[in-house]
Amino acid sequence: MAFQFPAVVQASRITFPKAEIWVPVVSGLHNAAARNSINGKIRQTVRELVENQGSLSDPRAEMQGYFEVKTNEKDVLSLSLFNYAYTGGAHGLTLQESLTFDTTTGKSYSLAELFKPGSNYVNRLSDIIRTQIATRQIATLDPFQSIRPDQPFYVADRSLVVYFALYELTPYAFGFPYFPISVYDLSDIINPNGPLGRMDVNN
Repeated sequence: MAFQFPAVVQASRITFPKAEIWVPVVSGLHNAAARNSINGKIRQTVRELVENQGSLSDPRAEMQGYFEVKTNEKDVLSLSLFNYAYTGGAHGLTLQESLTFDTTTGKSYSLAELFKPGSNYVNRLSDIIRTQIATRQIATLDPFQSIRPDQPFYVADRSLVVYFALYELTPYAFGFPYFPISVYDLSDIINPNGPLGRMDVNN
């Protein structure tokens, strides 16, 4: 399979009172419509993160936005957008949203779309995460039951990384709980045409 060159990802700085946001801007793609779709989805997600943080009316309030590129190869771009804000109280809060794209079409993938239709990916991933919680001795706020069907994720290093928001699974001090799962442990249920299928070493 022939892949196009990796996307060019540059940082654009946006400021408004008490806030500085670094937004990824994608270029260098053959398909202009795909590029526009990807950048539109990124901007929409950044706006939602800002809105979800609430008011910056506290005199001490501040906001910082940044991003990390997780995968940029084989026509897959996966990145995480972060937004830290202090709006009053004991400490600030960091929100994270991740996006995974097909750079040839601009399609943004949900967790379900990474797997074959009808595969019970929720139970499969939940079992793996439950084992990791035990082996890594992660202290959870409540006994772990299951991921959500739309649990946030990103793709990195031939792995699917499933994660949870602050306070969702573990105490605040633990930070974001990340659970990397090798694509080879999921090979029987992976959508071969999706992002995880392309991470196979044989492709």
